[in-house]
Amino acid sequence: MVDERGNRWSELTGGEAGERYAARFAALAESGTDVHGEAHFCAGLLAPGSRVLDAGCGTGRVAIRLAELGHSCTGVDADASMLAQARRRAPEMAWCEADLVEVADLGLEPGFDMAVAAGNVVPLLAPGTEPAVVSALASLLRPGGLLVAGFGLDADHLPLAEATVTLAHYDTWCAGAGLEPLSRHATWDGDAYTGGGYAVSVHRRP
Repeated sequence: MVDERGNRWSELTGGEAGERYAARFAALAESGTDVHGEAHFCAGLLAPGSRVLDAGCGTGRVAIRLAELGHSCTGVDADASMLAQARRRAPEMAWCEADLVEVADLGLEPGFDMAVAAGNVVPLLAPGTEPAVVSALASLLRPGGLLVAGFGLDADHLPLAEATVTLAHYDTWCAGAGLEPLSRHATWDGDAYTGGGYAVSVHRRP
C-alpha cells in the first residue's frame, strides 16, 4: 500500500535508491565512520527487550542495529527498493511496505515502546499527510512510549531545495496527537539543541 499522492522521497529517487543508499553506508562503515548513531541514541532511551517501530526504515540500518542490541523491531517503508536491502540483510525481521500515513491500518500490534523516524523521514512525507502520520505513530505507542524524530530544518540539512517542516509545525502535530515534549537535541549524539538546521525531538505518550 502506497499513498497515491506520492511522498517527497519517491519524487526525489523514483523508488530506486535502495542499492545506492546501502552501498553508501557500507562504505562509510568500512572507513571507520560510526553509522549507528541513531540506533545508539534510541537504545539509550529504551529498557532491555523493548518493541520498536522504525518508521521510514529504509534499508533497515537503525532497526537491524537495535535488534542486534536485543530489541524487537518492525520496519515500515514505502520504498520497495530500500526494503529489498533490509530483507536481504535481515530476512528474519518484520518489514512492511506501506506509506506511513497507512501505518495504523497495517494490523500491527499496538503498544510499541518507541517509534523512531530517522533520516529526514518527516520532511519527506507526502505533503499534507504529516499530522496524520504523527497521529498514527502515536496511536501505536504504549502509555509512556516515545516518538523520536530527527530531521533537517534548512536546505543544508535536507535533500531538498528548502525546508518543508519547522519545529513549531512538528510540535503542533505532536500535541494534536496527544504527545508531550520530553527533550530536543542538536545531534544523535545527544547534544542539547540551542538552534540550528537539524534537530532530534523526543516526545512521549502520557
